[in-house]
Amino acid sequence: MTRDEEAAPPAPYRPGYEVVAEQILHLIAELDLRPGDRMPTEVVLAARMGTSRTVVREAVKILSAIGRVRAHKGRGLYVSDDEGMLGASRWGGFFLPADLDHVYMLFEFRRVQETAAGQLAAANATPAELRAIETAAETCRQGHLTGQSALFDRGDDDFHLCIATASHNQFLVAAVREARRLQRQTNIIGMSGAVGGHAADAIEEHAAIYRAIRDGDPEEAARAAAVHLDNTLEDYRREIQRRLFTR
Repeated sequence: MTRDEEAAPPAPYRPGYEVVAEQILHLIAELDLRPGDRMPTEVVLAARMGTSRTVVREAVKILSAIGRVRAHKGRGLYVSDDEGMLGASRWGGFFLPADLDHVYMLFEFRRVQETAAGQLAAANATPAELRAIETAAETCRQGHLTGQSALFDRGDDDFHLCIATASHNQFLVAAVREARRLQRQTNIIGMSGAVGGHAADAIEEHAAIYRAIRDGDPEEAARAAAVHLDNTLEDYRREIQRRLFTR
């Protein structure tokens, strides 16, 4: 055993169903399954992944909850085919939540969306839309201060969607909603639902974005949104790399 191997930290614990959920997504990509395609049965999945049907069933529950798999009683498992606006489910057909390259691409996509949404919101937001953005930012802040991750996540989702709504561009609203759905998959499967170390800074970054929109400053709103997305990506990058290199 080398000195480096002796010094390596222990691998972080991951529940078996979380690992299997990630493996199922890799299998969907490997088999080139498309929305609406039938998947292997639970028995086949369990044998292929060297685990029990119970663990596979729990993994399927996660994937069903985040919109990647549909389970029909008596008919089997299917890749989700809920198209939504812009054929959004097809974006999820290839997205691997624990793949760092995919996370980078997703954040590049979010950066384009949300800088544009911030600019347009600074020009178009109504007083009611400004109040909604401010309320969402406060909900997120309270979630962080009280340690309630679900409240933090709800406020975070509302904040970004309220800005997209204030852009008065329905295509941006749909794109922001779908990108955040995919990011949630990374958080649930790749990081066990952890909020991450960036939460405190995110509160201040939200405040900066809100102020720029309230003040009607499109360029500052875009700049503040870019800073926020870049810092959030760095938080995800650190956590995913930590998990990759300590397995």
